[in-house]
Amino acid sequence: MQSNTRDGQQKGGIVDTWWYKYLLSGVGTLGGLLAILFGLVACITFTAMCLLAGVLQMVAGFVVVLLEAPCCCQFVEFADKISSFSDKRPPWQKAVLYCLLGLVPIASCIEAWTILGAGLVFIAGALYGLKAIGKKGDRESMMAVASGADLEMKVQLIDNEEKTELPNSAVL
Repeated sequence: MQSNTRDGQQKGGIVDTWWYKYLLSGVGTLGGLLAILFGLVACITFTAMCLLAGVLQMVAGFVVVLLEAPCCCQFVEFADKISSFSDKRPPWQKAVLYCLLGLVPIASCIEAWTILGAGLVFIAGALYGLKAIGKKGDRESMMAVASGADLEMKVQLIDNEEKTELPNSAVL
């Protein structure tokens, strides 16, 4: 189902607009860089779980930056291959990955630095989840659903009624 919209192309329920793509890349890149920085600050601790959370947060930030902005990771030889592979993935897969990468450090150690850094990675995952859900329906279909009128059922009943007409000569 492809139809032109004002802002972009709708492909299977996903509206791809230029500003939303840049928003996703920007939030992902900024969130990943800040997750690395805040993960480094979170590693300055006396508890082992918070140290682990800081390291996991830095790894999560690196993965997000690698997937969103491979130009920031020019020292990694395979960064372009990974980025092109991740661009071909559906948005729900990135949403799940980023949300999990954001939740694990927060579940390990609840501190301000962990919540700030990993929370931004989680927000990037939530934005990808919104992209995966797609655009809501048009006004007419939303009004039909709200009114309780089931148009598809009426059409199906009318079609079935036309198919079941009895022949002119009934055999006993």
